[in-house]
Amino acid sequence: MRPTPSDTLTRTGVLAVLRAPDASLYGPVVRTLAESGVRCIELTLTTPGTIATLPRLIAAAGEAEIGVGTVREEHEARAAIDAGAGFLVSPGIMPGVAEAAAAGEVPVYPGAMTPTEVDAAWRLGAAAVKIFPAATVGPDYIGQLRGPFPDVRTLPSGGIALDEIPAWIAAGCIAVSLGGPLLGDAFAGGSLVALRERAEQALAAVARGRAA
Repeated sequence: MRPTPSDTLTRTGVLAVLRAPDASLYGPVVRTLAESGVRCIELTLTTPGTIATLPRLIAAAGEAEIGVGTVREEHEARAAIDAGAGFLVSPGIMPGVAEAAAAGEVPVYPGAMTPTEVDAAWRLGAAAVKIFPAATVGPDYIGQLRGPFPDVRTLPSGGIALDEIPAWIAAGCIAVSLGGPLLGDAFAGGSLVALRERAEQALAAVARGRAA
């Protein structure tokens, strides 16, 4: 049976992607996002210390769902699941990652771009297919994909500005994946108040897209 995206992701419509110089910087940002209502958070493996820090962050995250992204190898997927990851995200189609996710009964969001890749990702058991890099194609591409793939859930990622969110949601995406446009300079001493404001803007933009 295919895993489905979590209620947290489908309800809020925002997946925050955190890529920091070191995992020790995650705590305040995760807390601010969760308090702001962005409660589906991806911690990337390109950040040193992500797996080691994951259990502590999950314990402190309250209702937030925390997963691991940039997962490319099966052993990385298993380590993330063992540490408590609620979901996995990969930058492309990695069968070993999908197999580990299925064995661990957690949703996986593999990256894809072309129709052939989207089909392959879905056949591997994706809970949703991460359309990456999304800015390369734009929201109209989702509408074109829905013709031959009406059952495929999509999650665009890469270069989506906050004011572009409504168009992606209105096109049929279950949520949007946001990195830099949401996080800004939060990992470089930036204002957490400003981060909270951006998070609230993102959630409001999702609501506008769903109402369109």
